[in-house]
Amino acid sequence: MSRKRKRLWRVLVLFLLVGACTAIWYLRPYQPSQAAKDAMQGGEGITVIDTGDWIAFEGGETREPGLILYPGALVKAESYAPIARALAGSGYRVFIARMPLNLAITDVERANQVLKAYPQQSFVIGGHSLGGTMAARYAVSQPDRIEGVILLGAYPDKRGNLKEAGVPVLSLLGSRDGVIDRKKYEENKQFLPAKTVYMSIEGGNHAQFGSYGPQEGDQPAAITPQEQWQQTVAAIKDWLLTDVMAR
Repeated sequence: MSRKRKRLWRVLVLFLLVGACTAIWYLRPYQPSQAAKDAMQGGEGITVIDTGDWIAFEGGETREPGLILYPGALVKAESYAPIARALAGSGYRVFIARMPLNLAITDVERANQVLKAYPQQSFVIGGHSLGGTMAARYAVSQPDRIEGVILLGAYPDKRGNLKEAGVPVLSLLGSRDGVIDRKKYEENKQFLPAKTVYMSIEGGNHAQFGSYGPQEGDQPAAITPQEQWQQTVAAIKDWLLTDVMAR
């Protein structure tokens, strides 16, 4: 190999290494907090099963519908264990998706696995941030199995147009959310049905729908994570009873 080719080869290898390191740095996921890790433990009537693709939470009784949750971008699935565990404690079967590269956009149809495993059960699907956008897209593709959509600090895009989907939608937003694009949030209400239930969690922010610590660009919350989880779970349970099951 000539000297020129050797130099070109070294430059190419260096370029690839720099690119790989940059990608690894950029795709570093937010890690679950200790509270999330504690919520992952079974006990007190709650069974937690980690299949590798999903984390399932189930209480002693099973109420309809089941819930499927898509995590936010670069957030580990375990980070949503506090909310999932609380809902399971009320009898709802909850599944949190593990996404390739921790990005829901890489596998929008991952919920298919759950629907196939539980063919007789009805489900609502929800997601946090980017996960909410992808959950809306999935709901549009499965009108016969998905009974409703939950958006946590999220909004649908054109491909997830729910306006005429015929399913109830719950949209929860922290008043101190510093991550969500407020302009797009308002603009994309055009893709939501007229009877969408909107709720602002006063003092809540973007990251505290999960449990993974502060998120870049977010505002500090004025309430504790536990308070935001409690309000989120209460809103979901009320919506399930009044808007989903009452259909």
